[in-house]
Amino acid sequence: MSAAAPDAPGTAPLPGPAPATDRSVPGASLTPVFVRLKVSLLRNGLRQSAGRRAAYVATAVVVLLFAALQLLGLIALRGHAHVESLAVLLTAVVGLGWAVMPLFFPGGDETLDPTRLVMLPLRPRPLVRALLVASLVGIGPLFTLCLYAGSVIAVAHGGAAYATAVVAVVLGLLVCVALARTVAAANIRLLSSRKGRDLAVLSGLVVAIGAQLVNFGAQRLGSSGLSQLDPVGDVVRWVPPASAVGAVHAVSEGDYATGVAQLAISAATLAVLIVLWARSLTKLMTAPDGSTLQADGPAGRERSSSRRPRLLPSGRTGTVMERTLRYVWRDPKTKAAWVTSLAIGVLVPVFNAIQGAGSVYFSCFAAGMLGIQMYNQFGQDTSAFWMVAMTISSPHDAYVELRGRALALLSITLPYATLVTVLTTALLGEWGRLPEVLGLSLALLGAMLATGAWTSARFPYSIPQEGYKNVAPGQSGLAWIAIFGGMVSSALLCAPVIAAVIWLNVSADGDAWSWLLLPAGAAYGAGVTVLGLRMAAPRTAARLPEILAAVSRG
Repeated sequence: MSAAAPDAPGTAPLPGPAPATDRSVPGASLTPVFVRLKVSLLRNGLRQSAGRRAAYVATAVVVLLFAALQLLGLIALRGHAHVESLAVLLTAVVGLGWAVMPLFFPGGDETLDPTRLVMLPLRPRPLVRALLVASLVGIGPLFTLCLYAGSVIAVAHGGAAYATAVVAVVLGLLVCVALARTVAAANIRLLSSRKGRDLAVLSGLVVAIGAQLVNFGAQRLGSSGLSQLDPVGDVVRWVPPASAVGAVHAVSEGDYATGVAQLAISAATLAVLIVLWARSLTKLMTAPDGSTLQADGPAGRERSSSRRPRLLPSGRTGTVMERTLRYVWRDPKTKAAWVTSLAIGVLVPVFNAIQGAGSVYFSCFAAGMLGIQMYNQFGQDTSAFWMVAMTISSPHDAYVELRGRALALLSITLPYATLVTVLTTALLGEWGRLPEVLGLSLALLGAMLATGAWTSARFPYSIPQEGYKNVAPGQSGLAWIAIFGGMVSSALLCAPVIAAVIWLNVSADGDAWSWLLLPAGAAYGAGVTVLGLRMAAPRTAARLPEILAAVSRG
């Protein structure tokens, strides 16, 4: 199957002999070619720079060390009464990771993009076999193999169980790889577009949630033991690819019918994934993509461009707010920073409150994490900042620009910080501390807005648009000074409010006056914000050339 026939008008014939049919060249001959292609891609990628080689080697060492420790840990748990539940849950989590990996990291493996092969005379079935085998080359498959090997060794007892374990390891590994390939092939048109690549910003949210879930689960297991996993394990052992490990345990217990059924579920899942994968490849190689479709007419573009939120104020302030909010929604790097901050800001206080080990003051994380977004305001504009710089001719213009950016941030941060504070207070049942905690959060937010405006003018740095780096080479020192220096300065600015909170908590009649901290903290935060913006405006107007040069690097 080819996207264009060799004798199509306007196309040059491919060099070399004419492609043969599937009868003369069996599809299995593609497998060693694609394996060598995968190895060549890995080798050539490491040749690009010493830094990339060092990062790859360090990642490989850490992953393999973790895989070895995990393998030894599972073997050490052999014979434990509840090890089967742990094994099936671990394999299920790894299978889920294989499923979401192409969505969050579409550029992590170039061979995940089958559109690179559409111009080659290849048929789907031989291509699926070749890609499936080539996908087994890499650190991820080796880690998965170690996990499955440790899992089946931990639950296998007897010759029949060990024989089943060999089949289970192969099936589990192939299901994981085929799952990743199927998801990538089904979504490659989306992932290769600009909006599709924005899906990667969710990785920050997933990592933040996953870290808190792992922490919460580890604490529960440490206090209650592996028996807590049995109810979930009874369900997951029937879900592929974890059902392959469940089959080994069932055979060890002498329940051969259950073991065969669980192996059959994994095998059937593998077959379904391969069929879906082949259909996706056929569609990719024969169907036109979005570049061949007619774009929307000018009327539609005019309608979309004329939409403007009515809640924003008029004049330059509303224009700056709209531009800032559009950056948050459309720019991948800005969106990634906001998503991560929103996730951590709510997860830290809420998860600690659920575990019963938190404090109501942890809700200040919400204001603190979003207050960081005020730092390096001009760096978020990158080279487009010159258009903004052309409109700033006086300290007043700079003040209005900074005020609009601060108001845009407040439009999200104020309701978010209030919601997190109320939720944390409700989970801990400390409603009496709500006014003082919310007042402290508002004061902290105001201090971070003030210091963020000043550091944006004093220590600007560029944010590269490509890759995963958030700081251009050579500007890491500026970023550290801006962020951590600003955070320390914000804490010092909040010292009066912090002192008032401490004094009311140690005072005998402090509870009767704690409600005053809410209006006092709000007024203090607003005053500090206005003062910080007015102090940063003259410096911003005077340093426009230096700011433009700094944020345009990279």
